[in-house]
Order: sequence, then structure tokens, then C-alpha cells
Amino acid sequence: MTENSPVPSLATREKFLLDDCIRGVPPGTFGLDSSLVASERWHPADGRMSLPVLTLDEEAFIANRDLFLRYAGEHGAMIAPHAKTPMAPDLARSLVEAGAWGTTVADIRQAAVMLRAGLTRLIIANEVGGSGGANRLAALVGAWPSVELFVFADSAVAVNALAEAWRSNAMLPPLRVLVELGAGRAGARTTGEAEAIADAVDAAGGRLLIAGVATYEGAAAQPDSGRAEEVISDLLAMTDDMLLRLRARVGGVAPLVVTAGGSVFFDKVVAALSPAVSRDGNATLVLRSGAIFFHDHGIYDRALSALDARKGFAVGGVGVSARNSFRPALRLWAEVLSRPEPGLAICGMGMRDVSFDQGFPLVLAVFRTGKPLPVPHAEVFKLNDQHAFLSIAPSDDIAVGDIIEFGISHPCTCLDRYRVIFGVDAAGHVRHAFPTYFG
Repeated sequence: MTENSPVPSLATREKFLLDDCIRGVPPGTFGLDSSLVASERWHPADGRMSLPVLTLDEEAFIANRDLFLRYAGEHGAMIAPHAKTPMAPDLARSLVEAGAWGTTVADIRQAAVMLRAGLTRLIIANEVGGSGGANRLAALVGAWPSVELFVFADSAVAVNALAEAWRSNAMLPPLRVLVELGAGRAGARTTGEAEAIADAVDAAGGRLLIAGVATYEGAAAQPDSGRAEEVISDLLAMTDDMLLRLRARVGGVAPLVVTAGGSVFFDKVVAALSPAVSRDGNATLVLRSGAIFFHDHGIYDRALSALDARKGFAVGGVGVSARNSFRPALRLWAEVLSRPEPGLAICGMGMRDVSFDQGFPLVLAVFRTGKPLPVPHAEVFKLNDQHAFLSIAPSDDIAVGDIIEFGISHPCTCLDRYRVIFGVDAAGHVRHAFPTYFG
């Protein structure tokens, strides 16, 4: 970026009111229009914002977005980022406007959130259940008949429930069904089971359409890396084969979708499925990665290290380090509340505030009255509901009132604790407020 080039920024379309019931909003704030938040010049390190608070480095998010879109395009893939990670329609929309093929959701309610935000090409990367779920989905499509909706199915029972709901609602457009294959979670386990799902779709009398094949390779991962490699490779080979089988059913001109790809093994998906999709001519490979746009200092940092070890990332025809290319975009800010023992500091942040299922947060920086201090070798070793326990050296210059900037591990289970994600600029000042809809 040159000195005179514009600073990358996101945009918010949803206007709402901020008050001090929302994490991060300074006490005494009532009815602040979210579009005016940048004018307040809030900064999580200066003591004004209510802590703990989660922030999004907007420049890092944009850089990750542009890099992954470029990677996918160069490797013959499209992206429908999984919106369950932030459940923030503004962020989901920003990805589509930047070139994403569509948006992925995990259930019917999440689909409703994205439809209300104007996102109308959706993959429900999940089964919807039996007759109850099928009827709820039919009600949603009835309210949004122009939606281009794809839904997973991994059994004839599920397909029959969808077919019955669609037969009962003759005005609904045909529903696009993706035959789901799987290992470790949902999904047909054999080609025979997958063929039975396709048979059930064909038997629905045109109310349902075979739209392609889906899988999630991340669910097939094993503790043993060698075994994981084998299981994932087998699953992707089965997906490749199923594309050929579905093509034989629907004929050569009907469009088909092949979708897979989380934020850990997307390189394996591209290597295994992109050639088959290219040969097909009328198929589209759609990756559903979501956390990659946020990255982190924990589980995804480790995952990209593993990806680098297998030399799985290339941009512009050149192999590069994924770990060094993607940037962690999320930070958690908390205040030191107590130094009850020489080697212990207690911060006002706990299990209600930060993810911990894939590792504890990492100390990145320490601020006193808004100014950075040398970073000590401090480590979170335990969390209570509202407290983080940090082991420190007795001589470390950490005092009550200092504000610590933490990196997190696993965006999906951190973001869902926050009604608002505060987007910050390169200097750390709040630029936008992104509302979330986790329910």
C-alpha cells in the first residue's frame, strides 16, 4: 500500500443503537447510532471501553479475504464462506461483494438471518431433519421464493420428508439437494447409500432437483496424521466418483455443485476435486471455509503450519507460506484486576468471554494508560467464568489496571459470545460496529 492509497475498510449497512448493555460500549452510553461509532474514537487500550471486548482488525480481515479469493480463483474454485463463524450479515455481505459465490449457513434460522440481509444464494451445509425441519424450510422458501438454496441430504428418509413438504406447497420452486457424503459426522458412508439418496430425489417428481455432491473433510480428521490423510483422501475420492455418477443421471448440460473445504484441509480438497470439476465442464467447486478470514493465534495457526509442511499453498503459481500469509484478525482485550501473588496476575476475562476449547488465549501486548509496555513472558494457564489466571515472573511490570491484548484460538467459539464485533483500524481505533445474530 502506498502512502496515498486508500486504507482498506469494510462497510456497515445495518443501523442500530449502541448502549452500555453491549460489551465494549462505555458506561453511560445510551442510544448511540452505530453509524457514528467511528467519531467516538474508542480504543480498547485507553480504558474507556467496557472490558472485556472483542475487536476485528479490519485490514487483516480484508487481506485474508482478498488472498483466499485469489487462491480459490487461481485453483478453479469458488467460495461460499461459512457465515456461522461470525453470524454478522455485514461481514458475510462484504465477502460476497468481494467475489464470493454465495454464503453457507448451518441451519434454517441462520438462513433466515442472511436472507433478511439480502444474501440470496445459500448453502445449508447440514441436514434439516425430518418432517418438522422440512416444513420449516418450506415456510422459509415460501417467504423468500427467489432464494437460490442448496440443502444437504444424507438419507432417503430426509429426502422423502423434503419431498412431502414440497408436494404440499405447490407454489414453491424446486429445491436443490446436495447428496452428502461423510466420515466421522453426517453423510452417506457408501456409494450405495449415496445412490439411494439420489434415487429418492429423482422419485420426487420434479419437486426436488439433484444439485450436486457435498462433503466436509474436516469431520474425517483423525488424531493420527497418517490415518487422517488416508480417511480424507478416501472421502474425497468417493466425492469425485459421485460427481461422475450424478452427471450420468442428470445429463451433460445440467449445472452441478461440488462443495467441501473448511479452513484446515482446503488444499487437499482443491487438489483432489478441482481436476474432476474442470473435466466435467458444467460443475462448480465451492469451498465453504469460514474461519480462514479471521485466522487466529491458536488452532488455525497450527493448521496452517501443517499445511505449509505439506507444501499445500500456492499463489501466482508459486508456493508460499500460508501461515505467514494469513493474519490473525481477532483480539480480546481485558484488564488486570489483581496481582494477589508474586507470580500471578488475574484478568477480567474468562470462559464467558473467550474461546478455550482449542487452547487458551495468548498474551500479545500490555498497555498502561493507553501506552504499550514491554511484553512479559506471561501465560494463561486457567480460566474461570470471568477470570483469567496468568503466570508471570515476580519481577514482571504488570500492574492492576493494565490492559492486556490477547490473541485467541478458534474464532467460531469466541465470536458467538458477542452481540457486536467492533472493527478497528490499524491504530486500534473503533471504526465500525458489526451486529451478530447467534440467536
